[in-house]
Amino acid sequence: MRTRPLKVALLGCGVVGSEVARIMTTHAEDLAARIGAPVELAGVAVRRPSKVREGIDPGLITTDATALVKRGDIDVVIEVIGGIEPARTLITTAFEHGASVVSANKALLAEDGATLYAAAEEHGKDLYFEAAVAGAIPLIRPLRESLAGDKVNRVLGIVNGTTNFILDKMDTSGAGYSEALDEATALGYAEADPTADVEGFDAAAKAAILAGIAFHTRVRLDDVYREGLTDVSAADIASAKRMGCTVKLLAICERAADGQSVTARVHPAMIPLSHPLASVREAYNAVFVEAEAAGQLMFYGPGAGGSPTASAVLGDLVAVCRNRLADSTGPGESAYTQLPVSPMGDVVTRYHISLDVADKPGVLAQVATVFAEHGVSIDTVRQQGKDGEASLVVVTHRAPDAALSGTVEALRKLDTVRGVASIMRVEGE
Repeated sequence: MRTRPLKVALLGCGVVGSEVARIMTTHAEDLAARIGAPVELAGVAVRRPSKVREGIDPGLITTDATALVKRGDIDVVIEVIGGIEPARTLITTAFEHGASVVSANKALLAEDGATLYAAAEEHGKDLYFEAAVAGAIPLIRPLRESLAGDKVNRVLGIVNGTTNFILDKMDTSGAGYSEALDEATALGYAEADPTADVEGFDAAAKAAILAGIAFHTRVRLDDVYREGLTDVSAADIASAKRMGCTVKLLAICERAADGQSVTARVHPAMIPLSHPLASVREAYNAVFVEAEAAGQLMFYGPGAGGSPTASAVLGDLVAVCRNRLADSTGPGESAYTQLPVSPMGDVVTRYHISLDVADKPGVLAQVATVFAEHGVSIDTVRQQGKDGEASLVVVTHRAPDAALSGTVEALRKLDTVRGVASIMRVEGE
């Protein structure tokens, strides 16, 4: 074993960063044995130096992150500060000054991963980011390495623990969205401002990363269609139950049937209770991968939190340090296919549509005519009526999303349709 330690700079010392530092200290001997050399925490960049950080030598604390990554003796920089800037500049500066990088920054990778990949390649360094998607679940490395010889056709997953907790509580307890969100906040699953989670931004960033790796093409955050779950109601959950389904916020990345394009989207969807993702409860994450040779694979586990995310960071640290000792690098960007990302309107989906209609003869015929005019085939219809009012629930066969959206707009114009109570996609057949 080499006795001279590999030096590590840590950018950020919040929930994840402090846990990374703790594990590096308490498991120092094991990490050294696995890597083949000791690792030494050489500096910790923070915004508030006066805060007490138990177990971390105060002499390592600095507010000058730029000076830390420019030192020249740093072997690996761990970035867990998040956001676009200054993270992007700090990471590229680290590469320029001879360090490899381990990052948990999903927002930056989804927004401008190409810049980071290019900088890593230019300077012959590693960029690892297992912790950016699904916390402790080993997912990025299997897609980048284990399935590198296969053809991945679809990635379907629950990649945000907060939203899964909310929907699970709505399903199991009958709570409304606001009540479930309040419980998630009280338990620490939701931030004080939950927008990134409940509006789907967090899941969309992860979908962009997964699609890019799975399909060997560049997919940015702006390419991902996104809907949050704030409009999901208790009535939607009840409708799903009547269909033998549950509602999940899904990240869905697909290769087109002709192989000439890909799609990436995040939205609530009904999935059958028989699907493996339907049983994912509380704040857990799970990702379902469909590959040509490997078939169907499922990755499951805690998707967030200090310890799970730190586990993924430390796994990357070990891999990068091993590469450092071997004077080699791991996989870089694979974007050779250069496949375009199709808009949501071209995606073939199914819809569950609940209409409030007048309870009189001919209504169903009018509604069916609208579907036919837009080339959308109906799978099932359920109608209930009382005292002049009725509800009509239609589940479609698969059709282009643009055709389904056009159908809904045409339905709204019918005199016999009082309103569209809910619209939700159906996935996972």
